[in-house]
Amino acid sequence: MSAIGETSKAVGGFFDIMRTQPLALALVVMNFALLAYIFWTGGNALEQVYKANADAQKLLAKCVDLDWEHLKTLMGGK
Repeated sequence: MSAIGETSKAVGGFFDIMRTQPLALALVVMNFALLAYIFWTGGNALEQVYKANADAQKLLAKCVDLDWEHLKTLMGGK
């Protein structure tokens, strides 16, 4: 049997299960809703993490005042 026939058989079986067991259908719908919610809120949360990280790096950069010669010796250069 061809790949299209196998795919249509699998999809038909999936829809038969969804028709006979509405709780399984509700679970699938809720999973898609959860994925959409995570995708929608994830971008904003990630942006806030990057901003907080950049702010922390700016503060830490102000705490350390090294000249280039001192930095070279710390890095192992001569």
